[in-house]
Amino acid sequence: MSGAFFRVDKFIVPAAAREEFLVKVMMTHKLLEAQDGFIDHRVLEQVAGPGEFNFVTIAEWENTEVVERARAAVAAAHKAANFDPQEMFARLGIHADIAGYKPVAA
Repeated sequence: MSGAFFRVDKFIVPAAAREEFLVKVMMTHKLLEAQDGFIDHRVLEQVAGPGEFNFVTIAEWENTEVVERARAAVAAAHKAANFDPQEMFARLGIHADIAGYKPVAA
């Protein structure tokens, strides 16, 4: 599959979990930056509005194929660092909505 691909992750992060969450997000994004096919990323924190998700991360990739390789590399790095994102989410009460998106043709 060709064309740009965006990984958009939305999170509900309790205030007490903010610092640990952001440390791990930044660590993960450093891993992503080193992967082939990586284009750009943003970490956004909600500052206004009624939305329930107070953090959003957006990573842009060249295509879906590179995302699969990057996912495997990040999983291996997390395992080597003894970091389990699902354990952290459960322990800190973080809820996530994780999905892939592609641009809509005009």
